[in-house]
Amino acid sequence: MKLSLRRSRKKPSIYQTRQASNRKLKNAWQSLCCLFVISLPSINLANHDHFTSITVTPAYPTKEPILPLPAIPQLDPGKIALGKKLFFDVRLSASKKLSCASCHDLSSNGADYQVHSRGHDNTPLAVNTPSIFNAALNPWQFWDGRARSLEEQINQVIENPREMANSWPVIIRRLNDDPVYRRKFEKLYADGISARNIRNAITIFERTLLTPDSRFDRWLRGDKQALNAEEKKGYRLFKDYGCTACHQGVNVGGNLFQKVGIFADYFLYRDEIHLADYGRFNVTGRERDRYVFRVPSLRNVAVTAPYFHDGSVNTLDEALRLVARYQLGRTINRNDIQSIIIFLKTLTGKYKGQWLTQAHAP
Repeated sequence: MKLSLRRSRKKPSIYQTRQASNRKLKNAWQSLCCLFVISLPSINLANHDHFTSITVTPAYPTKEPILPLPAIPQLDPGKIALGKKLFFDVRLSASKKLSCASCHDLSSNGADYQVHSRGHDNTPLAVNTPSIFNAALNPWQFWDGRARSLEEQINQVIENPREMANSWPVIIRRLNDDPVYRRKFEKLYADGISARNIRNAITIFERTLLTPDSRFDRWLRGDKQALNAEEKKGYRLFKDYGCTACHQGVNVGGNLFQKVGIFADYFLYRDEIHLADYGRFNVTGRERDRYVFRVPSLRNVAVTAPYFHDGSVNTLDEALRLVARYQLGRTINRNDIQSIIIFLKTLTGKYKGQWLTQAHAP
């Protein structure tokens, strides 16, 4: 009698089948994110011909979904200095009480730690103020993306009755009354003080507000000792859970729009839904854009609380739990959340050679 030595093939369990399926899905997400980043060999930060172009080049051969921040661009020093002076000048507001720096505090996180910043007549603004740091790398400005450039963003803030509540003729008249401003503009611009030149100077300054040299950026550039084992684990989990589907590229976000509440209704238990909660719908009028917002950058996220467009969340732990529920349709266990937070802290960069730190919220 002939005996067969061939073993019968055991049918995989449901658990094993699901594991294999999850691995395939994870690999597909990672491949999609990497292909998206690789398909954008550079990002041109110039929105008009007369503005300086800054190029962000992927750091090959890593092919990670996140790219390192570029070095601070070498722009016209005179215009940078003038733009900085204007950035801190309260004469840009109707009340002469607010400057750009009032909401975008450069001494810490580039915002102001408030749930809602205070605008004209001390009235709260409709949404939380994003950090100005690295904002020049975003193709859209504001949570609803209604501005396609820093220049448009400045224009809207100046004329918004809840923010600066001012007009360009008034600002130009005020600056023309200042001989220092007249000399500086005449030296740098052939046509002197104008709304266009004011916007140009401020945006040139804002393009220098990058926070490079985070530990994660150093790791991306090849310094494998820049992150420890727990931080690398956190980054791996960040990718495994699918976070890089929205948070990728040079700004770890900021370059696409997404609905808030994909798997559950984020606004279901709100006592009241405000106009600002409609997000991009307010710009396009399209129903599919209701509750859609620009994905926030995660650069310096560990020091830029509170979070979300409504400023309703104060900790990364809570933010991750909410994102898991509403955006991913799943639950992330406590250990994995802590590991991801440890990774997110490596995205904190430097400004003027100093690490950004978390200040005490007022």
